[in-house]
Order: sequence, then structure tokens, then C-alpha cells
Amino acid sequence: MLNKYIIGFIGIGVMGKSMANNLIKAGYKVNVYNRTKERAAELISAGATWKDTPKDIAESSNVIITMLGYPKDVEEVYFGDQGLIDNAKLGTYLIDMTTSSPLLAKQIAQVAQSKGLYTLDAPVSGGDIGAREAKLSIMVGGDEKAYNAMKPLFEVLGTNIQHLGLAGAGQDTKMCNQIAIASNMMGVCEAMVYAKKMGLDPNAVLASISAGAAASWSLSNLAPRMIKGDFAPGFYVKHFIKDMGIAIESAKEAHLELPGLNLAKKLYEELSAGGGDLYGTQALIKILEK
Repeated sequence: MLNKYIIGFIGIGVMGKSMANNLIKAGYKVNVYNRTKERAAELISAGATWKDTPKDIAESSNVIITMLGYPKDVEEVYFGDQGLIDNAKLGTYLIDMTTSSPLLAKQIAQVAQSKGLYTLDAPVSGGDIGAREAKLSIMVGGDEKAYNAMKPLFEVLGTNIQHLGLAGAGQDTKMCNQIAIASNMMGVCEAMVYAKKMGLDPNAVLASISAGAAASWSLSNLAPRMIKGDFAPGFYVKHFIKDMGIAIESAKEAHLELPGLNLAKKLYEELSAGGGDLYGTQALIKILEK
């Protein structure tokens, strides 16, 4: 049973907020920290305990989940005098659910193990909807015993939970996820643009093609937002660009070319340059509609 654990949650963003809230609703004691305290106000009202620093989280929790923006944020929170690794109690579980570098996940695991800590890299997919409805896909890398110990916690957050291998395997699997999404998103946007250009009702087209061979999560969940002109973020453009960059660098290390991913990154960078960093990924249609 995980109720013996006190969970520290660092990173109250679009997805992290809902994930932490689901843990609170499931009856867990949750400590929270975020750079901007105001973002944690609702969680505090729901019963979470605010902590002023990552060090405070480390000293008061024995399971710590991080859901951050960039690998540099992960490095900052995990390493250094005020970081989690130097301040966590012996036997603490450190679970990074940020989409981050596979190499960094391996480095964290190596250093943490030397200090008697358990680590898992467990990035997620499912966006704001999946986080809110506790239906995330969770891709886990790390020690199998640690995975089994934390699986009941993952089951509070998601429905498709897989242990993929040793440290870094979760992040490498998330790269596969992002690579698949990148090219698929281009196809979804092009299909919606084509439908409009041909004078079709985009909603009718969506109903027709979303149940056939073209079906995908992006088509079912993000194409309706495109049609409505709703570009609110379920997942920020700036973070998707970050993810694609990690995947491209990892692929280069393996001497692998990914032309679809490179094209998608170029188009998203054009969207970013036009001020689209804080849009949701469905805003790519803006570029293709030009």
C-alpha cells in the first residue's frame, strides 16, 4: 500500500496540476513546490502542503515526482546542494515524469543509486485531458523492483502503464511517442486544411475519417480544437519543440535519420517564431493554412 508514503510533487503546470490533484483525491498526503506559488493555490485549497524549496520537498517526502519543462530544469532540481539527490532521505523514490533526455535519466539513476535512492524515469502521454481524467500513458524506465513498488501510484495517474527496461528506457520510449505524433500532427493539419479548401464541412469529414484507418489520438482530440480555432494548450508548442530536439539529438547519437521529425520541428519553429510558443500543438494548422 502506498498510503505509507508522503508524496512530494514538483512542477504544477498544465498537466502536473491535474496529476497532483488526482493523488490528493486518491487520499495521498501531497507536498507541492512550484517556482510560481500562485499556480499551486488550488492544490493547497484541496489539501496539499506547500513547501518553499525542492530541498524542503526532499526532507519531508519519501516519494518525489517531478513534472518540469526542460532537461535543464530537471538538472537544477535533482543536482546541487539544494537539489533532491543530496537532500532526500535514504530509500526515497525519485520519479521524473518530465519528458527529458534519456542520457540525463541514466545520470540521475547512477548518482542516486550511490546515495541509496531509487529512481524511475516515467514520462507520460495524453495531454491535459489524459492528466485530468487520470488516463495517461506512462512509460517507465528503471529498476523493476522500484517500478513494482510504485505501480499503484502510477495507476492513480494513468491507465496504460508499461515498464520498458532500465534507466532511460522510459525517456527513449517517450521519444518514440513524440516522433510518431510529429508526423501524424502534420497529416491531421493537412487533412483539415484540405477539407476546408474543398468546401467540405470539417466536422462531417472528421466524423467520417476518425473511425477508419486514419484514426489517431490527435485526430480525435485535437482536430476538433483546430476546427473551433481553439489553440489553448494541452501541451505547449515550446515543450514539443524541446522534445523533438531531444529525439533528433538522440537519433544522431545512434546514426539515425528522421526526415519526418526534422520537417515537423522546422514547421513548429516557424510557429514559435511567430509568437506561438504558448499555443497547444494543434496550432500547427496556422502555419499550413497560410
